[in-house]
Order: sequence, then C-alpha cells, then structure tokens
Amino acid sequence: MSAATRSRTPDRLCAEAVDLARAAAEEAAAPGVVGEHEGLVSEGDRVVTHFFECKELGYRGWRWAVTVARASRAKIVTVDEAVLLPGPDALLAPEWVPWSERLRPGDMGPGDLLPTDAEDLRLEPGYSGEDEVPPNSVLSEEFADLAEAEDAEVTPGTPAHLTAPARGSIAAVAEELGMRRARVLSRYGLHSAADRWEEAFGAKTPMAQAAPASCVSCGFLVPIGGSLGQAFGVCANEFSPADGRVVSLAYGCGGHSEAAVMPKPPQPAPPVIDETRVDPFPLRPSPDSGSVPPTEDESSAELGHS
Repeated sequence: MSAATRSRTPDRLCAEAVDLARAAAEEAAAPGVVGEHEGLVSEGDRVVTHFFECKELGYRGWRWAVTVARASRAKIVTVDEAVLLPGPDALLAPEWVPWSERLRPGDMGPGDLLPTDAEDLRLEPGYSGEDEVPPNSVLSEEFADLAEAEDAEVTPGTPAHLTAPARGSIAAVAEELGMRRARVLSRYGLHSAADRWEEAFGAKTPMAQAAPASCVSCGFLVPIGGSLGQAFGVCANEFSPADGRVVSLAYGCGGHSEAAVMPKPPQPAPPVIDETRVDPFPLRPSPDSGSVPPTEDESSAELGHS
C-alpha cells in the first residue's frame, strides 16, 4: 500500500499518549509554560502530533507540537520530536526584507554608510584608462536592453579592480586635475533621478497647476550644468516649498519672482501750507503796515486810516 493511500485515522495508542506528549513538551520548554491539550492530528500510520497551548509571554497563539509514534505491532509509543509552532491566530514577525529593499529616501543619518552594488545600473565606469565606450553609455546599443533587465552585469568587476591610467592618456590628465572618479552617473541613473524630481516638483503637481508662471522665467531659479540643466534647476526662494530642491523648469509656485511685482510707493506732493513753520502775528498792526501813509489829521484818523 502506498503512502498516499494510507489511512489518516489517528492511531488509538498514539492518540491516547497525551501524558507522554505533555511530559516531552514540558521537558523541552519549562513547567507551567505548557497549557491545555488543544487536539491532535494524524501524520500517517501510527504517527500522531499532539498540540498544547503555549503560555509563554510574547508567543500568543503558538502551540507546542509533540509528535509520537510506534512501530508496527508494537505496544510502546515513543516521542519523535517536540517543537513550538505558530497556530492559526499566532502573532508572527513580519517577513524579513533585505535592507537594500527596506531603505527609503531620508532614512540615512549622520555616520550611516550606504554601499552601492558593483553592478548598479545607475553608475558607469569613469576615467578607467580605456578608450572604448563604457558598456552602459548612451552610445552603447546594448544598454537599453540591460536597463530593462536591471539584473544584468553592467561593469566587469568592482571599482577597486580598475587599472591605473596610462601616462599621457585622457584619464591620466583628468587624475592630475582632480577630476578622476571611479564611476559616474549612467544614462539610466540620469533618467531615474529625472523621474523622481519630476514627480516631486514637476508640472503635474497641484502647486504647479495653480502657479501663475513656471520656474523657467523665475528669477529665483539657479541653473545647473550638464544635460539635466536643460530640464531642471535649483530653487533659491526661501519662501517657496521647493527651496533648495531640484525643480523642473515646468514647475511653479506662488513665490514666482514676477508673479506680483510690488509698485514703487508714490512720492507725496509738496504741502500747500507749511505746518512746520511758525508765522508770528502781532496783536497790533505796525505803523508802516498800512496802505495809506501815516498822517496826523484827526479827521482822517476817525475814518480808520492808520
């Protein structure tokens, strides 16, 4: 009889060996940790697994599983193994994820080191002393297929295996000028960075949709070099939500330099009456202030002339 057609009915002697299974569980754990018997299951002919509640703190829903068995035509039941297994409602730790997949932008702190894979598609060899085109350069026809695969071998070996530049070559001159780097951004790395920046500060963001103008005409935009400078720049407006960030030239916000130019304050007209000067007024008119020359004629004095 094959194993697939064997009966799954629990063996009577193995099913009755509850005390034997409990003693094995307590020996593997500790007294008081093994709880009530929670059932059994047939594993095959004359093989039964008993389950006991686990009272250990931090193992909610776990069960002690003790497998017992007996030989054919034998009357003695023996213990096969005793292990702690999670039950249907057990509290389990989340599935382990490698650190390279858990890492997110902003997770790095002071003193943290982030190693890069030797076959990282975002990088390509820099001045290595070779005159041939890098394998994942924009000039390489094979890089398009490698970028789609993302697990293809892009650079042979690690940067530590790069040969020293030959004297008089372009790489040697670059090293003397302090421009030598083992690896530089590849076209795939440039496109990946551009996609992230466009998603964060691009034309499709709600801020850009409500902006009065785009960053390409803003005075606070600081240009950047390289091919990325044709589509991106750095915002230098301290009141903008993108201050110090790489923004798309199609991005925009309410802090645009020409959005609302403040008019010059108007110059006040000169005052008609100078209120800052005091004009003295005598209580009595002076003798020479009248329009009629002074006279001693009493008749004219009566008419009010001075």
